[in-house]
Amino acid sequence: MSDKKPKKRNALGRGLGALLDDSIAFESAQSLTVAAAPKNMAEIPLEEIQVNPFQPRIDFDMEALKELAESIKVQGIIQPVTVRRLADHQYQLIAGERRFQACKIAGLTSIPAYIRTANDQEMLEMALIENIQRENLNALEIAMSYQRLLSECNLKQEELGDRVGKNRATVNNYLRLLKLPPVIQIGLRDKKISMGHARALVNIDNIDVQLDIFNKVIKEDLSVRKTEALVRSYVTGSPEKRSIDAKDSSNDIVLKKLRERLSSHFGSKVHLSADSKNKGEIRIPFVSTDDLNRILEILDL
Repeated sequence: MSDKKPKKRNALGRGLGALLDDSIAFESAQSLTVAAAPKNMAEIPLEEIQVNPFQPRIDFDMEALKELAESIKVQGIIQPVTVRRLADHQYQLIAGERRFQACKIAGLTSIPAYIRTANDQEMLEMALIENIQRENLNALEIAMSYQRLLSECNLKQEELGDRVGKNRATVNNYLRLLKLPPVIQIGLRDKKISMGHARALVNIDNIDVQLDIFNKVIKEDLSVRKTEALVRSYVTGSPEKRSIDAKDSSNDIVLKKLRERLSSHFGSKVHLSADSKNKGEIRIPFVSTDDLNRILEILDL
C-alpha cells in the first residue's frame, strides 16, 4: 500500500490559488527579512495601503479586532495580507482587512504583504472568496457573497461551488435565504434566529405566514426543531396550520402544499394553479440563462 496521501483539492478554484498564494506561514512579522521574503512580498507602511472597496464584510466586531491586535503585539503577523499595486507607494487591499485594521489598533506602522496584479473583477472575486473561506461571516453575508459571485463575477453555480469548496445543495441553501422577507433577513443578520430557523421559514410560500411564524419563534424562543415542526404542520395542513390560516379551503391547502414542495425542489418560486375541473398549469420562472440551465439539470433534460 502506498504511503502517499492524495493531494488536497484546491477549494478556491482554478487560477485563484495562484493569485492569492497564501499558503506560506511565517512565525512572526519580526522574522521576515528581505533575504528570506519572496520577491512578491514586502513590508509596506500602513499609510500607503487603501482598504478594499469590494470588501463584502458588512460589520467588524470591535472586540474581536482588539483581541487580534493584542495577539499581533505578542506574536506579530503570522499571515501577511494581500494587496495590489496602484502606483508608487500606493497599494489597495485584496484580502486581510481584519489584520490590517488590527495592526492599526496595535500601533504598528507597517505590515508584511503579498503584492499581486489584479483587475477589479479579480479583486472582487478574491475578496469575496477570501472572506467566505477565512472570516466568520454570518449566513446572510455568505448568501450575499455567493449571489455577488454569481451576478458580478459571471460564475455559474457549479463554478461557484468549486471556488468555495461547497456542494451545490449547500450553496443553494444559502442563496434561498435571500428570498426571505427583509424583516426575517434582518433577524438572521442580527442573530435573532439561526440559519436553521431561516432554512425552515424559506419553505413557506406565504409571506404573512412566514412573518407569523418568525414572530412566534422569537417570542417563544423556539428551537430549530420546533420551528421545523411548525413549518411542516403548515405545509401538511395539520391543525396547527389551520389555526394559522383557517380560511383556506381543502383544495387550496393541497395546491399550496404542492406549490411549496415544488418551490423547495427547484429552489425557485413555482406557480401552480387549477380550476374546479382540475385543469391548470405549472410555471417555473427563471431569471437568467444560468438559472434556466440549473432548472433543466434538475429536470434531467
